[in-house]
This record gives sequence, C-alpha cells and structure tokens, in this order.
Amino acid sequence: MSSSINLRSIVEKHQQGSNKKTAMHWTGTFNEYLELVKKNPKLARNSYQRMYDMIMESGTEEYVDFKKHVIRYKFFDDKQNNGKDAIFGLDVQLMKFVNILKAASLGYGTEKRVILLHGPVGSAKSSICRILKKGLEDYSRTDQGALFTFEWVIEDSKIQHLLGKDVKVYHTPMNEEPLWLIPDEMRQVVADEINRSQDGDYRVKISGELCPPSRFIFKGLMDYYEGDLMKVLNHVRVKRMFISEADRVGIGTFQPKDEKNQDSTELTGDINYRKIAEYGSDSDPRAFNFDGEFNVANRGMIEFVEVLKLDVAFLYDLLGASQEHRIKPKKFAQTYIDEVIIGHTNEPEYRRLQDNEFMEALRDRTVKVDIPYITRLKQEVNIYKKDFNSQKLRGISIAPHTIEMAAMWAILTRLEKPKKANLTRLQKLKLYNGKTLANYTEDNVKELRKETLREGLDGISPRYIQDKLSNALVMAQQMNKGSVNPFMVMNELESGLKHHSLISDEERKQEYRELLSVVKQEYEEIIKGEVQRAISADEGALQRLCGNYIDNVKAYTQKEKVRNQFTGQDDDPDERLMRAIEEKIEIPESRKDDFRREIMNYIGALSLDGKKFNYKMNERLHKALELKLFEDQKDSIKLTSLVSSVTDKDTQEKIEIVKSRLIKDFGYDEISATDVLHYVASIFARGDVKKQ
Repeated sequence: MSSSINLRSIVEKHQQGSNKKTAMHWTGTFNEYLELVKKNPKLARNSYQRMYDMIMESGTEEYVDFKKHVIRYKFFDDKQNNGKDAIFGLDVQLMKFVNILKAASLGYGTEKRVILLHGPVGSAKSSICRILKKGLEDYSRTDQGALFTFEWVIEDSKIQHLLGKDVKVYHTPMNEEPLWLIPDEMRQVVADEINRSQDGDYRVKISGELCPPSRFIFKGLMDYYEGDLMKVLNHVRVKRMFISEADRVGIGTFQPKDEKNQDSTELTGDINYRKIAEYGSDSDPRAFNFDGEFNVANRGMIEFVEVLKLDVAFLYDLLGASQEHRIKPKKFAQTYIDEVIIGHTNEPEYRRLQDNEFMEALRDRTVKVDIPYITRLKQEVNIYKKDFNSQKLRGISIAPHTIEMAAMWAILTRLEKPKKANLTRLQKLKLYNGKTLANYTEDNVKELRKETLREGLDGISPRYIQDKLSNALVMAQQMNKGSVNPFMVMNELESGLKHHSLISDEERKQEYRELLSVVKQEYEEIIKGEVQRAISADEGALQRLCGNYIDNVKAYTQKEKVRNQFTGQDDDPDERLMRAIEEKIEIPESRKDDFRREIMNYIGALSLDGKKFNYKMNERLHKALELKLFEDQKDSIKLTSLVSSVTDKDTQEKIEIVKSRLIKDFGYDEISATDVLHYVASIFARGDVKKQ
C-alpha cells in the first residue's frame, strides 16, 4: 500500500520557516519602508541597476581566448532553470551586452536606448531574453533582489470616492517605486538623508514619477489635507512585489500581429468603457486600464519579438519609451516608465532598417548586439548534448561522435572559405576549436577571424540540426535499431536540404552537400584511429616494442652492436624496425638521426633526475608505437573476417577484446561498438587504410 503525500511537509520545507514567509510578504508604512531603504539602499534600484546586479551576483570566470581577455557570466548558464536555456559560445557577445547594462546602470546614456539583439534565426536571441525574464522572476524572490511597490488604503467615506465606488484598497497599476511619492522639491533632501554614512557604492537617486491613477489619488488627498504630505502618506501601504511574466507584473512581451488585429493600445493601455458611466469621463484615470505591455513591464523589462516587423506607429511609442522613458496613453499626459527595453530581429529586417532613411531616429536610439551562430565546435556540441543525452533518452543510445559530426557540419556551413590556399575549412574549424596546427600561431588565428566579413551570420541553424537528430532517433526507434550513428544523422541532414525553407539557392545546397562529404571523411578517420588504438592497446606489447626500439636507437646513436637475445650474437641495430616506427609519424630519412638523438637526450635528462623513461611521455613516439603494433596485429586479429561473418573462435575472442576496449575507453555501447567494428572492417577489406 503506497504512503500518502504529506503536502504540508513539502510546503513548509519549501517556504523554509515562518521568518521566510514573513519577509517574502512584507507590508508596512511608508516610514517603515524608508527605514528599510536606509539600511539597504539597493531596494530602490532602477531596472537597469537591478538587472546588472542580478547577472553579476551569479559570478564570473575570466579566461584568454586567442590573446583576447574574455569574461564569462555564469548567469547565462541558466542554473536557476537547470540549464534549459543555457547559452554556449557567446561569451564575447554577452560581455558587450553586460557592458551596456553596466553603462546604463551608471547613467552613462545607454539607459536611453533600445538594446537590439541582432542575428540569424536560431542564434539564441530569444533564449537570452527568456533567461533574463526568468532570472528577474527568481531574483525578485531573493533578499538581494527584493523590490517594493505600494497601494492606497482609504476607509474614510468622505474621500473614498478617490479610489472608486466601494473601493477601499487600490493597488497602483504600474507598480511604482514608493519613493516616487516624494514631491520633486523634497527628493534631493530625502536622498541625501538616505545616502548619508552609506558604506557601499550604491547611492539612492529618486527620479521616477507616479502613474496617472496614483497621481490623481495623490493630488486629491493633498487637496483634502491641505498639503499635509504626512497625512497623505498615511494612506500608503508599501508591500513587497514579485516579478512574474505569467501574472503580467514587471515583464512585458510584445510581438507583431496582423495589422487589423493590433493597435498601440496593446502597448500603452486602453479605455475601460464600462467605467466611463461611473466616472463620467473617458479622461478620468480610474476609467482607464493601464495594462499595456509598457505598463505591466514597469520596474522590470519588456521584450519586443521581431521588433523591426512592427508597424511604424508602434515604433513611435518605442522611441519615446527609450529616449525619454515615457509613454503616451490615450487621453493622458506622458507617463514615466522604468524598464529595460530589449528587442531582437533577424538579418532581413535589420537590412531594411538600414536602407530606410525614414527610420533614422530608431537607428539612432538603438544599441546593437550581434548574436551570431557559434563557430567553435565544442560549444556547438554542448547545445545538442543539452537535449540529447542519456538522462533524456530512453531505450535508445547515440553512438559516440554522432552529435559531434552533426555539429561539425553545422559550423563548416557557417565558416567562410579561408583566403590562404593551403588551409581547408575543416582545418580552420579545428584551429577555432583550439587545436594547434603547424605554422599557425594564436596571432594567425586572430587574423583569420579578423579577415572574415559575415562569419557566423550565415549557415545552418542549430534548430535544423536538432530537428534532424530528432528524426533520426524516431526512425531508429521505429526500426528497433537501438542506437543512432553519425551516418543515420548525416543522411537526415542531407535529405532535409531538398526542402529547407531558408535555402533556395541550389549552389548553396550543393556546397553544403560537399561539406557533408568532408565530415564523413573526418568521421571515418576518427573511428579508424579509435579501432587502431583499441587493437594496439596492449600495454605489455607496447612496452616491449618501445624497449626494443630504444635499445636499437641507443646502439645506433652510440655506434654499438645490439645483443640478439635468441642467438646470443651481437647484431647491427635493426634499421628496418626503427624506420618502420619513425615513418608512422612521418620522420623523413634526412631527419632520423636528429629524432633519435632527441629521444636519447630526453632519456638521459630523465635519468639524471632519477626518473625512468616511459613511451607515454613522448606523444609522437606513443602514436608511432601504436600504429606499428596495429600494423603487426591487424592480420592476426583478422578484423576483415567480420565482413564475411565467418570467424574462428580464437579470432572472435580477439575481436571481443577489441570491442570491450572500445566500450571501456571510447564510450561505445555493445550495439555501437559492433557497428563501428563492422564499418572499419569493411574499410580494411577495401584496403582503404590511411597511412598516418
């Protein structure tokens, strides 16, 4: 019999005690709120300051990327949402974004701009906005991110009409900061009093204005009390507010619709026609719904989806909202707003903005942040591993390198052809990914990046890759395959190009197909290398081969003989053995003496320090020994017999050992290890083993 769920216990644990509940739902008088602000001036931050602090409080990491100092902001790891919208590979662009917020929080001018995220489809513009919105929601529920608003409380029947018929409590519709209740002529004195003896860097500056309904109520109370501000403030109840997109508090989202179904009231609110009869005028603020996206976003942020698709009439509202921090509701004076305005747009709309001379005012009021596609392989792989991993997949596996190959193709489509004739696009990808290539320094890679014009702004989007990975998984499940391999995904990627909605150019499609061939070749080389290493992973055999090689090299460099352990005779150094190993790492005949002396000098230096040489200490020698051992063992293992499916017991046992090494050392499972062995066996059967 299953036990019942103790809901009370879960709730109490979540709320973490009565003190937490009290703090979360704090209410108090205006004077009590002033005392809170005196203790913690950051309670009165504006929207830009709060967003910047929110990002910074998650922490940063610093690193150097091709001699460029980069700061990574951990906030964009999206830990508060288990990494669902985590941003990868855009650290430089996010640095620019955070710098804009920092400048705005300091009042340097960018607070009067629309932050425009610009880039191709699927480049994480919407994800950045989602992280910011979710972050603001969570931050407003913490002690560090607490913010407050107020409501009017009037029980005196003589002045209750100010709130409306039978209304005793009226919550200000735009969630203003309570300090905005202080008249202009008193604000500096109050701010100075709050800021006196403050230890931190933050200083309160009172700069906002009340919304029309609160201004109406405030004015009515001031008239009734003959200018006695303290009596007016006695009708103010300050309360903690929580930002919530679902409840339309502190977050607004606006997106273009059909022209017939959209007007500017969606941004600035509309008349409540039912209340006109009650208040007698459509210009009475109590007969107006201040529930447009600009209104509800006050104290937080507003996101404009595909902002440049908006009709010109909406853009006029945007201009005033950004530059003057004011909006113009119908029938009312300009109304102050405090919110971060973020829009995002794709390339075609941005080009249209650039070409339209009538949109000069908007161009002048935007600060653009390019959000391109990722051009670093390991970061692109992270995008797909977020959605396609063992925790999320049930009953089916993804073979090693499957996601990596799909990501590799995506990045190759985004890279511009190198101007250097001796550099391929695949080599450029590897350089960007941090691999070192002969004759290429960090400065060379910086130059490669600088000489590009549109790298990362064209190519295949991550969404296309995600769709085709999903298709391959579903098809594999339908066919009871049990595992998805790179070839299955690459077939999906290629077949999808025929009907790709964003690529109509046949020449471009053909170029992308050719890049798929490049990826297939690279995959073949990777799995051949892994099978070769699995076959030659016998530690004892490698050590014996290394010892034999070193004995011969020592004799060669010292012009000595080598004792033959079988015959007991002194023989000349085995030149054939030494060259067979050295050729595996492309040591030319003319350089063999230098290489052998280099090895012996290294062994000698180790000996002086009391250390013993191990082949793993020299990467080139290690690779050469593995390839030599593979060459010696592949025929005895008879891997090619897999193709004919006729194997003897001894051979099968050796193949099983290789398969177990693939599983243990390279991350394969039983199905994918068997598949890759069969495929590599077919390559060997064709004699298609690349000499390395």
